[in-house]
Amino acid sequence: MKKIKLGIIGFGNIGCGTHTKNIWKGKCPEVELVAVADCNPDRLEACRQMCKEYQAEYPDNKISEPLLFESAEAMMDAKVVDAVLVAVPHYDHPGLTIKALERGLHVMCEKPAGVYTLQVREMMACADKHPELVFGMMFNQRTNPVFRKMREIIQSGELGAIRRTNWLITNWYRPQYYYDSGAWRATWSGEGGGVLLNQCPHNLDLWQWICGMPKKIHAHMHFGKWHDIEVEDDVTAYAEYENGATGTFITTTGDTPGTNRFEVVCDGGTLLCEDAKTLILKKLEMPIDEYSRTTTSAFGKPKAEIITIEPEGENSQHVGVLNAFAAAILRGEPLIADGREGINGLMISNAMHLSAFEERAVELPFDEKAFYEHLMAHVKTSRRKDNVASVVSDTEGSYNA
Repeated sequence: MKKIKLGIIGFGNIGCGTHTKNIWKGKCPEVELVAVADCNPDRLEACRQMCKEYQAEYPDNKISEPLLFESAEAMMDAKVVDAVLVAVPHYDHPGLTIKALERGLHVMCEKPAGVYTLQVREMMACADKHPELVFGMMFNQRTNPVFRKMREIIQSGELGAIRRTNWLITNWYRPQYYYDSGAWRATWSGEGGGVLLNQCPHNLDLWQWICGMPKKIHAHMHFGKWHDIEVEDDVTAYAEYENGATGTFITTTGDTPGTNRFEVVCDGGTLLCEDAKTLILKKLEMPIDEYSRTTTSAFGKPKAEIITIEPEGENSQHVGVLNAFAAAILRGEPLIADGREGINGLMISNAMHLSAFEERAVELPFDEKAFYEHLMAHVKTSRRKDNVASVVSDTEGSYNA
């Protein structure tokens, strides 16, 4: 079987705890991990030891120890890989993606696409110069059949126009230890944001993927409300759409057990997704607007049929995205998410931050330069935790979009 030769840049929580393990467990049969790059020598040694453990546990998988590099550039210049997976802190996503594309390498980039849209536009422009290369974004929640079915129903138009969207996503709880596990975490200089940049890129991507982009955002944020951090850990945002629909997006890393409820109200019915698992359709016998125009009952309302939808397909998550990436390289098959799509959710996130910084509603497209200037002002006063030892933790079960 032909395989792509993959190099992982960044052997932290996601690079080590998710992608490497999936590959070595044999879940990505068309992917061979041939190289790992990390500027931290302790991470490289951890990779070496982890490889020995997996070789002993999965002898039939014929795992070879990857080549280890102290920099991404050294790995890319060694010409031992066909593709790279960028799994480093957010600011470096666009820069490393560009370097890889310019060297003729296919790229899978972890979310978010970057910290600010001006940076991501440079990455997109580079990708456009290299149409022969595959550029994907790790939007693993798009593999969830519940969200795929929601998008299918909305896009089909069978429920009519969207009237309202509401996503209450407060089950992203993180304790203080999580934020203390890396010097870059929850700082303006290292991460560029909080819950919106770290946990919610999946939700913001799905929100626009299913419902479309809003035209106006008004956000209220609390910075370090529930934790000793400088970035946002509590957000409430109001949105308006081109057709007059409205929406809310509420998130935090301070609540537990929290709630994950995504509701889309349309003229012909309502879709309700609970915990990214259960999908209920409340289908009206007559569209709301038509009923309002024709009824002679002062307190009447159209009848609704309650339908529990059981979407078909596997929720393959990161494995599905990586396997699709390999298939795109080897056979030209479609990606789960093209890398250029990463800017959409980031536009919403940046608009939310700009709205909070300036305490006003923000129209989309927004002033990207103004946002960048606000961000850099925060970076200048950022209290980077340079004396914090980096910790790699098990990520299993932490993907709850």
